[in-house]
Amino acid sequence: MDTAGIVKLEAGGNDVDAYCRLRTMLWPMSEEESRREAAEILAVPEKWAVFVARDNATGPLGFVEVRLREFAEGASSSPVGFLEGWYVVLEARKKGVGRRLVEAGEEWARSRGCTEMASNTEIERTGSIEAHKRLGYEEVERDVCFLKKLV
Repeated sequence: MDTAGIVKLEAGGNDVDAYCRLRTMLWPMSEEESRREAAEILAVPEKWAVFVARDNATGPLGFVEVRLREFAEGASSSPVGFLEGWYVVLEARKKGVGRRLVEAGEEWARSRGCTEMASNTEIERTGSIEAHKRLGYEEVERDVCFLKKLV
């Protein structure tokens, strides 16, 4: 891989289209919905940051969305940086791309006064859980959600 590196995405930047496509690979949604959400995120750079990993030969390899939150489970400080979304294309996994994306997000949060970084994932996403642990994240809570239809 001829990796060009990690770039911070700006509204109107070159990689916005690719970022939106990558978002639909992580979260099932229409391209239109992804574009709307991405525009909302990029419009608030004091609360959000998006980093994209690029390869000169193949293009975007993944992204991370980071946000400042007032609260996160297990955190003792505020604000706390939060990994809202993290995705790396299959071909680029286990090659350090995800680590570099997360480190860029952590540095952004640190530059805004955060002393803690949090994240979450679904219980069945064991690969994501292992990836978080390899990067030094500790599991602080498990969550099971319920719903009952009231008819």
